[in-house]
Amino acid sequence: MALLAVGSVALDSLETPFGQRDEVLGGSACYFSAAASFFGPTRVVAVVGEDFPQAHLDFLASRGVDLAGVVRKPGRTFRWKGRYEFDLNTAHTLDTQLNVFADFKPDLPAAYRDSEYVFLGNIDPELQRAVLDQVRAPRLVACDTMNFWITSKRESLEKTLRRVDLLFVNDAEARQLSGEHSIVKAAARILAMGPRALVIKRGEYGALYFSGREVFAASAYPVPDVFDPTGAGDSFAGGFMGYLARARDESPLAMRRAVVVGSVLASFAVEQFSLDRLRTLTADEIRGRYAEARQLAHFDDLEPDVLEARR
Repeated sequence: MALLAVGSVALDSLETPFGQRDEVLGGSACYFSAAASFFGPTRVVAVVGEDFPQAHLDFLASRGVDLAGVVRKPGRTFRWKGRYEFDLNTAHTLDTQLNVFADFKPDLPAAYRDSEYVFLGNIDPELQRAVLDQVRAPRLVACDTMNFWITSKRESLEKTLRRVDLLFVNDAEARQLSGEHSIVKAAARILAMGPRALVIKRGEYGALYFSGREVFAASAYPVPDVFDPTGAGDSFAGGFMGYLARARDESPLAMRRAVVVGSVLASFAVEQFSLDRLRTLTADEIRGRYAEARQLAHFDDLEPDVLEARR
């Protein structure tokens, strides 16, 4: 298994109806690699400032995350501050300080260039392509993006999409990128842009997977206590890609399992602030919740005589 993640490492300050936390561990690369680490080691390329706590790096290293690609630069670490309303569906950004992340130029260590599975986190699409220029022969490349890049760097993003196999977006981003209100039509238009597969994350409503004529819908696991949705999408992607890299299988059945695995990891991530739930999570808990998710989605065929015959 050779899984590479390129993205942000951040210090987040969060406000939700259930509490507040200041300068806790965040960033796409952290959530992704922590979730993927349950399936095998993950290589991370990112940048942090002089003020980034060593304890956070020690935690990721303890999970088997390869941090040779994390560079510490003079200056302050990327910071994000956000607030969530009661429904927890939308994050309101209160403050963004790019700091050392503003000059982030992904430079892959030589040992990383043979990575077979690559996740391009939510960064400038030009930087996403710069990563692909450094990877020799990836088996599967997935990327994430957001409304900011769709609006401000549309042409560059489309160039990136022509070079990736899989795209992760939420339903609002899918509509914005495609110009279609219908999610099904949006998926078809996005797939025509280049990716051979698409995952549309729908928060508490689950996820949809599209590839050619293959469509799979997975409901979200009904979590009774959601404290912090930050990083749920990256945890989903980490579970998804971590499972595929471990299985070395991209068949339709493997993709369906990966969607459910991703949903399971995301369901755990939201149960506590920051990455705190992923710190205590066990493999047995993941297996147990996967089994529950499978049972929740199971249903039998209709009885042969359940519908009245009409002449």
